[in-house]
Amino acid sequence: MREAASQAESWPKVILTGAQMLFVAFGALVLVPLLTGLDPSVALFTAGVGTLVFHGVTRQSVPVFLASSFAFIAPIQGSVASFGVSATMGGLMAAGLVYVAISQAVRLKGTAWLHRLLPAVVVGPVIMVIGLALAPVAVSMATGETSDNIGYGAAIFLSMTSLLVTLVLAVFGRGLLRLVPIMGGIVTGYFLALLMGVVDFTPVHEAAWLSIPSFTAPSFHWAAILFMIPVAIAPAVEHIGDMVAIGSVTRKNYLEKPGLHRTLLGDGLATSVAALFGGPPNTTYSEVTGAVTLTRAFNPKYMIVAAIIAIVLAFLSKLGALLQTIPGPVMGGIMTLLFGSIAVVGMNTLVRAGQSLTAPRNLVVVSLILVFGIGGMQFGGGQFTLQGVSLAALVGIALNWLLPREQEGE
Repeated sequence: MREAASQAESWPKVILTGAQMLFVAFGALVLVPLLTGLDPSVALFTAGVGTLVFHGVTRQSVPVFLASSFAFIAPIQGSVASFGVSATMGGLMAAGLVYVAISQAVRLKGTAWLHRLLPAVVVGPVIMVIGLALAPVAVSMATGETSDNIGYGAAIFLSMTSLLVTLVLAVFGRGLLRLVPIMGGIVTGYFLALLMGVVDFTPVHEAAWLSIPSFTAPSFHWAAILFMIPVAIAPAVEHIGDMVAIGSVTRKNYLEKPGLHRTLLGDGLATSVAALFGGPPNTTYSEVTGAVTLTRAFNPKYMIVAAIIAIVLAFLSKLGALLQTIPGPVMGGIMTLLFGSIAVVGMNTLVRAGQSLTAPRNLVVVSLILVFGIGGMQFGGGQFTLQGVSLAALVGIALNWLLPREQEGE
């Protein structure tokens, strides 16, 4: 009878709960394409499609929503500048296939090999590089250097106000407000920009109400693929933590059922499908996990409804154009916190590992990952240039593999 009651759950409630889940994810979902120069409407579409792909692979067993991954913001910005959007999509598609390969290795061999290949001493500093490598981009946006019609004083006011509101909501917010600090900061900054008269509504006036999103097909270039593949390492490892986190909320072990290999496979396919249409990579959203904790909405059906709503919204061109009118300094203020927080996640990975960073072996591995990744070191040239996050990750993996491990008690 209880099963029948759950099946008879009213559709208005299901739709409203699903819409709320999308609302919680919305700010972060569209933030990634806005920061990387991609189309927010395409990101909405690929988040919806990616979520449906994930739930198809995992048989609707995990209450998660997949959308734009923060870990790829800096690499996408660097790749688009160097190789263009189409080649970047090819690299991201390959990064999704890395997830798929890892998922099959996990299915055959378990997870022990993954932790040996990618211990905290490698993953932690690589995540820090992802956050800090393009920190100057956040500062240049926050100070108005990337905006033609906003001077330094106005830019600083907008960026720091947006940042302050985000900080206050993140630290002092309660209930739903604490789940949407980024959206709160953007809305406040946008409202102030409207009062200051620095918002250009020309794109909104020119956009149709309904149209097909500006999809971009991927093209494949070795340089872009080599640049992007190592970036997939950190989110793939983080994915395990996400599954444990949502499992602790719902009191289920998703690493066993549907199995980590299935959730990784769903995540990887969702990322590759997103790149196929020109959208940013997908990942499971911690904001939505927080909303699930708050609302006790454990039914995966809510996430499927959220995905369908996202796909429908993607075809509202006015919405995509409106999002692109958000001034650069507002986004820059948010980015200063965002890139820093990614770096802190990397630091936390190292701290939780409990290893001495001044031990010679760890000192060498962490130091070279940070300096090579942040300092601009590059090897090779032309099609086979290795630099940034990709170089840092490969150097870390190689050093961890080659350097002798210290004896216990040394």
